[in-house]
Amino acid sequence: MAKRTFSTLETFLIFLLVMMTAVTVALLSLLFITSGTIENHKDSGVPTTQSSTTTLGSTATQGSTLTHGTTATPTPPVVTTPEPPLFQNFSGYHIGVGRADCTGQVADINLMGYSKTGQNARGILTRLYSRAFVMAEPDGSNRVVFVSIDIGMVSQRLRLEVLNRLQTKYGSLYGKDNVILSGTHTHSGPAGYFQYTVFVIASEGFSNRTFEYMVTGIVKSIEMAHRNMKPGKIFIKKGTVEGAQINRSPYSYLQNPESERARYSSNTDKEMVVLKMEDLDGAELGLISWFAVHPVSMNNSNHLVNSDNMGYAAYLFEQEKNKGYLPGEGPYVAAFASSNLGDVSPNILGPHCVNTGESCDNANSSCPIGGSSMCMATGPGLDMFNSTQIIGRIIYERAKELYASASQELTGPLAAAHQWVNMTDVTVWLNSTHSVKTCKPALGYSFAAGTIDGFGSFNFTQGTTVGDPFWDTLRDQLLGKPSEEIKQCQKPKPILLHTGELTKPHPWHPDIVDVQMITIGSLAITAIPGEFTTMSGRRLREAVQAEFATYGMKNMTVVISGLCNVYTHYITTFEEYQVQRYEAASTIYGPHTLSAYIQLFRALAKAIATDTVANLSRGPEPPFFKQLIASLIPNIVDRAPIGKTFGDVLQPAKPTYRVGEVAEVTFVGANPKNSAESQTHRTFLTVEKYEATSATWQIVHNDASWETRFYWYKGLLGHSNATIQWHIPDTAQPGIYRIRYFGHNRKQDFLKPAVILPFESTSSAFEVVTTY
Repeated sequence: MAKRTFSTLETFLIFLLVMMTAVTVALLSLLFITSGTIENHKDSGVPTTQSSTTTLGSTATQGSTLTHGTTATPTPPVVTTPEPPLFQNFSGYHIGVGRADCTGQVADINLMGYSKTGQNARGILTRLYSRAFVMAEPDGSNRVVFVSIDIGMVSQRLRLEVLNRLQTKYGSLYGKDNVILSGTHTHSGPAGYFQYTVFVIASEGFSNRTFEYMVTGIVKSIEMAHRNMKPGKIFIKKGTVEGAQINRSPYSYLQNPESERARYSSNTDKEMVVLKMEDLDGAELGLISWFAVHPVSMNNSNHLVNSDNMGYAAYLFEQEKNKGYLPGEGPYVAAFASSNLGDVSPNILGPHCVNTGESCDNANSSCPIGGSSMCMATGPGLDMFNSTQIIGRIIYERAKELYASASQELTGPLAAAHQWVNMTDVTVWLNSTHSVKTCKPALGYSFAAGTIDGFGSFNFTQGTTVGDPFWDTLRDQLLGKPSEEIKQCQKPKPILLHTGELTKPHPWHPDIVDVQMITIGSLAITAIPGEFTTMSGRRLREAVQAEFATYGMKNMTVVISGLCNVYTHYITTFEEYQVQRYEAASTIYGPHTLSAYIQLFRALAKAIATDTVANLSRGPEPPFFKQLIASLIPNIVDRAPIGKTFGDVLQPAKPTYRVGEVAEVTFVGANPKNSAESQTHRTFLTVEKYEATSATWQIVHNDASWETRFYWYKGLLGHSNATIQWHIPDTAQPGIYRIRYFGHNRKQDFLKPAVILPFESTSSAFEVVTTY
């Protein structure tokens, strides 16, 4: 290996990294090691029978995570909500839909997805929602729940707490077996709701404020769907989507066998699956769509919380079906859920060197000048906002077409199967005589390189298969050396972080993982705890479909639902793993991870097909860490300038605007995270139109509207400003308008606890005209 030299700047940055890492580890150790506790979250569903015949390694106990001791979870008092009588004499399902806000804080918190230092939230473009769908058989005996949530991914802690609260309210009606929680994978939602150390560090701490907001929103959406259940029918339609995606690791994809690749016309999954739900009178209830694309049209320079391209598709669909309602309101619910998006980007113009303009679509995604940090993919729009809308609209338009023509009705029983599995110790049988095993978690060098959608730090490159003595030494000094066992198991991955062997202050990655499947007649929804690549998803679908067919369930449609229940990064094929691009370096359980999941999901399919779900091993319960480091950003008292008060207008609106222009008002602000703590107001802003006939102001937009933007500018010593923009659409009616601001300020008198106080303010009226 050629000797590597470092510039003065690189040396200084490395020194800073070492110091920051040392301080972080020290702080985490001080805060956790003496006080960390774990509790095993009790089953929130119907207990299943233990099996002694499994060969999947799923009954192994979790090792290092229990070294601090455990605290038994007190069983919550069950206050069962009375079940309303269900009308049974019909063909179809009872269907309930619900949507609730789960935005969390929109300031003083990292955005989850890019792991970019400094990419914290500073306002809001759109609200984030949890969309729930409850389906039950006519007699109510079996039911399933699918929830799509506008967040980066579902964390294990989030799922366990949701299940705990559902058990408290509904008893065994909704539990781990029949409730799927799936994240859309927006990279513009708040972080801070995780319990494993890697994600806690990436989040810069745990935010109980955001965690509670998310849990409350998810549970509320399920409660709404439960209350809204009515007899109805579900129709399914499949079709292809063009022009919305590219494969961001084509070099990895090419490692798959040529004979396998020849069976497909594209290196991405273009298929969209749409479910149409309506009641027995034909009234529309909702839609679920699955399509594989990363919601990263909003790039890592963004600071506004939003739901990205999939959220924009949902926004358009719901606005069309809920005419007369503001965004986020109305009875119709449309979910655009994630699928096998691991290597799929919406930035369809592809990767180019930002400094030279030449293509960097190569094995390492690297540029001749500047390396990987100069290689970026771009979307089709003028900017990231425009690209988000273009990709989102393509997805929406195709879903609309498929929805309108959906005529194949789903019929048949509902079923659900679930196991907790120790993914660090799964024996995978390649044939009747040979087996391999999964590994303790580890992240490879290329993990630090990032992707063409968002590069990493220190000029790491994708496709790295050999370690670097400098970084290896630095890791060994700070975190200890990885064992020979983990190095051999993870080959050819050069290990950057041996997370499976790091347990202080808490385990750095999960050992215990959910595998889950629900079926609705001839549709099987596989709940994937991570990000499958294109070919990984194809192999799993094919294997599960074949397993169903073997046991008499022919022609099953199998859907990959991504980012479900617990996050475990990526899952590549064995062949893709060998070249160690970003996705492979992030396949934490080693080269046989996909084979393990295929084996596990085939077992679930067999159990459903043969009606032996009760014989499945329940598996080892995951831990629930009670004491987590709080956000490193302190709560401070908000202050208004001398002679001003919160909400005072600093920059007024102009008297007149033309459609297509931007109306903008700046107010004396307060930290928006206060509003996630005291939810007096459900929006930071409204745009209102004066109706002369009734002499009233009518709300036409809120902060869930794509036409509005709320920017928060943080000053010193608790001072801040809030700027509200309304990008006036061509469809805006001429007339008189105003903008209102709703906020909360933190106040604390001497020797007294802090209080959160609501305030609101109104701009001067202004006129919107079509032409000057």
